[in-house]
Order: sequence, then structure tokens, then C-alpha cells
Amino acid sequence: MKHLYLSFCLFLFSIISYAQGGILSGVVKDARNSETLIGASVVVKGTDKGTSTDVEGRFTLSVKNDPPFIVVVSYVGYQSQEVTVKSLAKPLSISLKTNQKSLRNVDVVGSRLSEKQKEAPLTVEAMDAIAIKETPASNFYEGLGQLKGVDLTSASIGFKVINTRGFNSTSPVRSLQLIDGVDNQAPGLNFSLGNFLGASELDVQKVDLVVGASSAFYGPNAFNGVVSMTTKSPFVHQGLSAMAKVGERAMVETAVRYAKAYKNKDGVERFAWKMNLFYMRANDWEATDMRATPQSAAPTGNPGGWDAVNRYGDERAFDESGVSGQNLTPGLGIFYRRGYLEQDLVDYNTNNLKLNAAFHYKLKKGAEIIYSTNFGTGTTVYQGDNRYSLRDILFFQNRLEIRKEGDWFIRAYASNEDAGRSYDAVFTAVLLQRAAKGDVDGRDQRGDYYSDYFNFWRTNISNRYRNLPGFIPYTGFNAAEYSANINRMNGLFADSLHAWHALASAWANGGDQSPFGSNALAQPYFQPGTARFDSAFNEITSRTSFTEGGSRFWDRSALYHLVGEKKFKSTFAEWTIGGNGRLYTPNSRGTIFSDTSGLRITNVEFGIYGGMEKELIKEKLKGSITLRTDKNQNFGFLVSPAASLVYKNTKGHIFRFSFSSAIRNPTLQDQYLFYNVGTARLVGNLSGFDSLATVPSLIDYLNTQNTNSLSYFNVAPIKPEKVQTLEVGYRGTLWKQLFVDANYYFSFYQDFIGFNIGAYFDKPEGGASIVNNIRVLRVAANATDMVTTQGLSLGLNYYFSRYYMINGNYSWNKLDRRGSTDPIIPAFNTPEHKFNLGFSGRDIFARVLGVNLSNVGFAINYKWVDGFQFEGSPQFTGFVPQYDMVDAQVNYRKPEWKTTFKLGANNLFDNRAIQVFGGPAIGRLAYFSVLVDLGDKR
Repeated sequence: MKHLYLSFCLFLFSIISYAQGGILSGVVKDARNSETLIGASVVVKGTDKGTSTDVEGRFTLSVKNDPPFIVVVSYVGYQSQEVTVKSLAKPLSISLKTNQKSLRNVDVVGSRLSEKQKEAPLTVEAMDAIAIKETPASNFYEGLGQLKGVDLTSASIGFKVINTRGFNSTSPVRSLQLIDGVDNQAPGLNFSLGNFLGASELDVQKVDLVVGASSAFYGPNAFNGVVSMTTKSPFVHQGLSAMAKVGERAMVETAVRYAKAYKNKDGVERFAWKMNLFYMRANDWEATDMRATPQSAAPTGNPGGWDAVNRYGDERAFDESGVSGQNLTPGLGIFYRRGYLEQDLVDYNTNNLKLNAAFHYKLKKGAEIIYSTNFGTGTTVYQGDNRYSLRDILFFQNRLEIRKEGDWFIRAYASNEDAGRSYDAVFTAVLLQRAAKGDVDGRDQRGDYYSDYFNFWRTNISNRYRNLPGFIPYTGFNAAEYSANINRMNGLFADSLHAWHALASAWANGGDQSPFGSNALAQPYFQPGTARFDSAFNEITSRTSFTEGGSRFWDRSALYHLVGEKKFKSTFAEWTIGGNGRLYTPNSRGTIFSDTSGLRITNVEFGIYGGMEKELIKEKLKGSITLRTDKNQNFGFLVSPAASLVYKNTKGHIFRFSFSSAIRNPTLQDQYLFYNVGTARLVGNLSGFDSLATVPSLIDYLNTQNTNSLSYFNVAPIKPEKVQTLEVGYRGTLWKQLFVDANYYFSFYQDFIGFNIGAYFDKPEGGASIVNNIRVLRVAANATDMVTTQGLSLGLNYYFSRYYMINGNYSWNKLDRRGSTDPIIPAFNTPEHKFNLGFSGRDIFARVLGVNLSNVGFAINYKWVDGFQFEGSPQFTGFVPQYDMVDAQVNYRKPEWKTTFKLGANNLFDNRAIQVFGGPAIGRLAYFSVLVDLGDKR
């Protein structure tokens, strides 16, 4: 690997040595409020050489003539300006004044997409610095959920997930999240924890969402899309800015950003640095769903209990509802352990601290060296295969980059994590129960809890039940008639059954609430709120070995990444080449991965790519081709091609057709996972599994003792997942005021990665009919059949009266299993239909309580999401009902104070909505914020 990385570095440096030519760069702003202008024209006077500004208001332009020369800067509704360029070493900062006469005749103010983004071959959604300030959501990351085709999943206040085009989950392994080109994933989990460990809102310049398969452009795991955040340059955005926000649920949020650039003796800014601090705390949403899970053997309200969604440790059912059981213990039926509520097990005091510092130095000829360091820590609730309390998790990230804007870059970074005091809440409940009394033994899977409950009922309750009026003893007559009579009796005497089950539960739990005395042979149930509970809870959550009865994680995993890219032009086309290498070093001491007994796991992957973009018809038709190949140490070489055609007519209507592809290497968890969730063991799959029993057949066997009812299956070793996508789209402006963005896609998934559930057990010996030592496994696996998805999205922005915009978007996504009976569970987890409707305004003149106010803005958004089936872990699979909510905000900008006041609310009408099965019901979060931007003090 050392030789590979060295060769790769030499290759990149040899490419970069050819870079030459002058680069003019700068930023174009509104002179009134210093907000950047998107799509402003920058042209070298007397030539046809020019460009336009991007969503940051920034531009770069290759120029052949030496300074001095003149550039002409123009923008619709603003006065054109000629600027004399005396040096290429310093970026230009150009402020345009509005042309009020011209502005009155302007119908469309603009969209959030630059011309370059409009002509992109892929679907791109964007949120710029202005949109970030004006979003009605409580933070910019949540505001991304209002964009076209985007799914936002909230598992807690601190943990939100962005996904596109299906296969959503609280572990978004099919989406890539980048901050300044750096993968923001937690190394051990292989996905990003939302923005919990991400960028501060004050430092975010823009967010681009690239929707769909993008491996050819971004590498493996850019499977369903990319969330790419760009932070503010300390050269362009200098000075001090600060924000304070308070809200419901005791929310307090504070952010500070400071940036400064320094000039050399020639008056050129060569060195700049920035610092960011962000802190948030709040009382998290509580998961309190007490309905029976779809997997529960008994329904909600069953006298003997049920497996509730957010009560843990109650998953194991003891079933005596058969005829033999009802004859011996009539009325006992199905009963469960008492379990523990989630609110007794997790820390709902969410907090998040993020620190960032970056240092930039500009070399001659436009090159720039950047070193940045990030630190994040906090406490929140994360939902994956179980619900987890992430306590004092730590995240470190360091980046070193050298680049020439728009030309080449080499970037190296390292990410390290420490799970802190994090633990599995569900497994904690299981261990608490077993610490009091076992419910499983090595032979018939029924331990002391079952024996005590069963014997208490047989000794003290059975005769009471038989003495109830209308009871018909079983004397060998029809079993179905007997069961029907028992069910009739249970309905008539439900109150008695509830009281009797409460007595049996108290006895089995070792309590003294029974008139028959206390069960002195058992360790009493650990009652929440008592010193005994606290002591047992602290002991369990502090142990980092499941084999020693602990539920705490040990995770000090890391990843190391090196990537480089070079762009150049020829008379034929524009070219891009590059490559990357990555090293994972998971370290969990056996609490997550199979790195037990000192076994060390490492995983290496690398890839190279190249692309060409050519103008086929001048200013009308552009084509591009990209090809990438990737290799993971455990799998073969994989190729990801992409091609596109983009046509722009004379009226600015843009049509695009693209073919894209992506691969997804199995994650570290797909390869090496070895994790006990209580009801099953989740395992990676590099070697395959033989003769797993299907769970339904095992249940049939346990009920009938007929070995012929058992059926088995094999699981092949895991391999990478592949997708190919065909897409057509249109972007353009109709009737001068309506911006339209529409697209349709169709995707083909091969070797789709999901999971199979099966069981191993010790087979009966010596004529016995009872199996022993049952181990239920959830195995990472590939689908044997092709899976397809298709969907469309439509976005409309209507601008009027200069100040106002009405916007709306609709998305449709559909999974087709093509009649396959493959047992793979695809976990599409996506609503078929969803839409947003919004109305906003900015820089409005208003009269409030007799006071004239200018610079008033507002935004309101209505979201509707169709109900859908959510397939997660064995505990958290079920239906998410349809929901809708309204977000709203009003803001007032005081320019002379350089201050913006904002009052808003997520879910304004407190319409409690579950966005992921097993998660909390998300309610209203009203907030008030003050943003002070003192700007550049040069």
C-alpha cells in the first residue's frame, strides 16, 4: 500500500506540472447588502472570453493577456461596471448597484441554480447562502427536506438523515455526504450522522444535492446521491459573525465565525484563516409508541403483555395458547417480560459542540494550500438496527489540500472517531431483565422467568379460571371448539385476566405484590428510579464486552483518504482525470465487528477516473463521457461509466438525457459485522452461510415438533451492489416568470444488498425431537434477481412583483420487485408520493403597528408525505402513516446594525408525525434567532 500511495502521488504531481496560464478570480456582490449574485456575467473587454458567477457569486476565468486589462461585469437589474485588473494574484471583489429603472421591467429575479448547474447532466438541487438564511426550518440541514425529491428522516433532534430516490434508512449508506470534498462519514458506521458532526450554519456557503447514481463522478457509495457542502473562504468572507437561537424544548443554539486575511508587503492577500464554534442543546423528542410491533405474537392490550415498539426487553413471547397449554393452564395464553420504556434507558438531553479552524495560504500563479481541522462531540439518540444512546461521541477530522481553483487539486484527510460512553438501549433492557432472572436456557429456550410464571398460573390461577361461569372442561372433544370457548371466556372475563396476569408477573419478577407471598428465589425486577436500577444500569452500560454482560460500544475506527484531480483543455474537448485511495481501520474490540481476541481488521480500496466534455454544436449541444474503475481488497475491479447530452435552445430551455451508473462496495458492517441486538445476531458475510433454517419453518417446527416442517437455505458471500440509471430532464423559464425543473429516471439494481434472516441450532440427537441452542442470524446478502425503481419529480418556481415567489415540487418513487420471490429484504422505505408548497418574500416594505419597516422577509412551506412501509431491524419494521406539516418564518433585517432577526417554527401546528418506524413523534419546534454579521473589517 505504501508503494501504491507513493506511485499515485508521483502520478498526480507529474500531471500538475503541466498546469500553466493565468487565472482571474473574484466574487460579485450586491452593493446594498453584500449578498453574492448568482449568474453575473464577467467578460474580458474587447474579447468573447468570459464566464458567469456560481451559486457563491464567485468566478474563475483563464486569461492569456497579462495585466492590466479591463473586465465588464453585468447582471440583470444592476448597473454594469468596468473593472481594471492590475494583478492576478489577488481576487477581485466587485459590488454592483441596482438599476431601479431596469429592475421595474424584470419579471424573473432568478433561481437558485447557476447556468453551470442548469446545464449539469445530473439532477442537482441547491441551497445557497441566501436560502440558508431564509429557510423556514429551524436549521439549514432540515431545510434540505423541502427540496424536490429529497427525503428527510428524523430519528431525534440531533440525528437527521438526507436521502434521495428510495432505499431510505436511518443508516444512509447509499448516499455520500461531503464537506469541502471530504467524506463526512463516521468511519466505523460507514455513513454520516446527519449534520451532527458536520459544518456550522454560519460557515456554509452552499449545499448542492446531486440526485441519483453518481459513482463515475464521486466514487463508490455515491449510489443514490451526494450531499455536497461548501464552506466559506476566509479570503472572500472575512470578519466576525455570530448567531444566537432559542426555542421550545429548552433549545439553545450559539454559533460564532471569525475570518481574517493578511496582506504581504506588496498589498496582496496571501494568508487567511477562519475559526468556527457551534453549540446546541435541547430536550430531545421521546419515542413513546406503545403499540404492538407487527412482529408481536400478541396484539396491543393482550392481558399477558405484548411486544411494544418503544418498550425494550419485552420482545420474547412465551406461547401457551395451544390446546395442550390451555388445558393445563387455561387463560394463560401468550405472555411477555415486563420490559423497560425507552425514556428510562436513553439520555434525551441532546447537546452538540463543533469546532473548526482552517488556514489558507496562496502561492504564486493561483495555487492555494489549505489545512483544516474539525472536532465534534455530543449526545443524541441514533436509530439503526436498534435505538442507541450516543453519549459523548467524539469525531476528529484533519485535511491538507493544495489546489488551483478550477484546474487541479490534491487532497488528503483522516477521520477518527471515539464512541465515548455510547450504548445500545434495546440490548441494555435485555441485559437488565436477564440480570434479574434468565428467560433462556440452553435446552428448550425457556428459562426461569417462564417457569415461575407458568407454575404460578398453574398452581394459583388455573382453578380460578375453571370455576368461572360458562367454562367447559376439555374432555377430548373437538380441539377447535375448545379453543373457541377459551377465546370466548377470555373476552367475557378480560378484567380478571388482566388482574391475574399482573399477579403472575409480580411473582415471576420476584416482587412482593402477590397475596401468595413474595418469590424469594428470584432477583427482583430493577425498577426505574431506584438505586438498584441505577447501579445495574450503570454497570451494564459501562461494560464494553457483550460476552461479559455489557452494552457499551468500543469504537475507535479511522479512515485515511488521498484524492487528486486535474482538468485541462485541448482543441477537441475539456478533460478531467483523477484517482483516489482509501484505508479503513475499524477498531471495536468485538463490540461491533468481528475484531475479537486481538484480531485487527483493515480494508483498502482505490479507484481512477477520467472524463471528457465536448461542445458538439456551439452554445447548443454538449456531450460528456466519464469512466471510473474501483477496487476493494475483498472484491474485484468494477467499472462505472456515465454519459450525457445536454441541449440548450436559443430561448434558454435546457433538455438533458443521461446514463449514469454506480457501485456500492459492501460496508464494513456488511463485511465484518458481528453484533448482538438481543433478538438476533447481525453478521457480516465475506464467506457465505450454509443450511440456515427459515424462521417461519422453525416456528412451525417448535409448534408441531415435526422435523419435516424445517426448510433450509444458503447465503452466498456478499459482493458489491450495482445500479444503472437512465434519466431525462428539462429546465427552463416559461412566460418570463415561471422556472420549471422536471426529470424522470429508471434504475436497474443488480446484486442489491439487503439481508436474509435465518437460524442455526443444535439438531436433535438420540431420537429427541427438541432442538437446542437456537441462534437467529440476520445476514448481509445480495438479491439474486434484478430490482428496478422509477420515479419523477417536478419543481415550479413562480416569481412576481419583484419581492415574492410561489414554489412547489412533487416527487413520485416506485419499487418493482418484478414478481421475485427472493427472500432478500430491500428496505425501500420511501413514500410513493410527496409534495411541498411554499410562498416566500424578501426585502419587502411593510407597516407594522404603525411603524414603517423595510427589509422584511418571510417563508412558509407545507409538506405532505404519503404513508409507507419501513423495513428496518427485527424490532423496528412497520408502517409509517401519512403525515403533513407546516414550517414558517418571518425575518427582519436591520442593515445599519448588520443584524437579522428571525421568528419561526418547524411543524407550526404541532401535527405529531413519525418519520421512521420506532422513532419519536416529531412535534412543533418554535424558535427565535438573532444573526449579527459584521462583515469584512478591512
